[in-house]
Amino acid sequence: MPGLVKLVRAAKGEAVIKGQPLLILEAMKMEHTISATHDGTIAEIATEGAQVTDGTVLVRFAEEAHG
Repeated sequence: MPGLVKLVRAAKGEAVIKGQPLLILEAMKMEHTISATHDGTIAEIATEGAQVTDGTVLVRFAEEAHG
């Protein structure tokens, strides 16, 4: 559904933990909190005020080497 990124609570390069709120998306006059699905580092995140549609990537995590 189309929406508006109302508030961004994380930044590119920031380490986050699973469940941490990352941004607030407003859609259909309701606010939806988008939280981290796992621990990691933010590689990209949507900007406040951005209009988004179905399929828009809001957050991308940096790939980390597992060894």
